Amino acid sequence: MMNTPEIRNKKAFHDYEIIDSLEAGIVLTGPEVKSVREGRVSLRDTHVSFESGQPELIGMQVSAYKNAGYREQHPIRPRRLLMHKRELKKWARRAFEKGFTVVPLKVYFNDRGYAKVEIALARGKREYDKRKAIAEREVKRDLARAKKEANR
Repeated sequence: MMNTPEIRNKKAFHDYEIIDSLEAGIVLTGPEVKSVREGRVSLRDTHVSFESGQPELIGMQVSAYKNAGYREQHPIRPRRLLMHKRELKKWARRAFEKGFTVVPLKVYFNDRGYAKVEIALARGKREYDKRKAIAEREVKRDLARAKKEANR
């Protein structure tokens, strides 16, 4: 099987505190699958909605596949997620709690060739939390750099 990229939502880790995660299937059309295999997907500003009773991925942009032919797909249409009924009820209940949202972390293909999306229950970070995380990351980077220089 060909090596397909794993599309990550880096912004989710910056904007949200991740509480729990889950793997779900995603319903795609043929040209969309080919486009995802090429890595032509954006997860920026994407979230999961449970409004219609079914989980839907809202805002995921899948660029048009260049050899798709005459059939035009809307790049930002809602895409249905596939979850077990028990998981669906549990996650929908948790998503409606105040301050929580469900965001996708990554889109990938499993070893059987099925498109999967890893979703996470998340709580939004405040601005000062984001600054604190950036400062901690910079301190870690500086320590690693200093340790590397000391070992030379």
